[in-house]
Amino acid sequence: MNWSGLFVGGFFVVGLGLVGWKAFAPTDSVQGHSMVPPDTSEIAQGAPMVTVALPEELSAEAQIGKLGFEAKCVECHGQNAAGQNGIAPPLVHITYEPNHHSDQAFVLAARNGVPSHHWNFGNMPAIEGLSNADVLYIARYVRELQRANGIN
Repeated sequence: MNWSGLFVGGFFVVGLGLVGWKAFAPTDSVQGHSMVPPDTSEIAQGAPMVTVALPEELSAEAQIGKLGFEAKCVECHGQNAAGQNGIAPPLVHITYEPNHHSDQAFVLAARNGVPSHHWNFGNMPAIEGLSNADVLYIARYVRELQRANGIN
């Protein structure tokens, strides 16, 4: 009997079993982000959901994005992207960090809308009247707010 062959074969069988188990195991998080909506019951309806520290200065691109945000996004996502409980989530939140939601995700969300998945506020509708470039400026504004609040 070839013990080394048996050992190698056993190693692969165990490895495949672990891969299969991980692939089909239920999960409540993706890349460290909880897929369970946060408890917002202690926050008043419509109130800001986070406190946002403002950067000392915004880049020229972020200043353009701020204007777009205030024209199209503030009604739901609140001043400085702090969210509004029961209406729309804060974009200055770890859930929207660049490694989890790219700038292109912002473009797709504005163009197509987004089904509710991280929060219990219902689906986000598509936003009319924004070009992809407009949304990228808005994303730049949000990213600079995020960095000022330790979200990189």
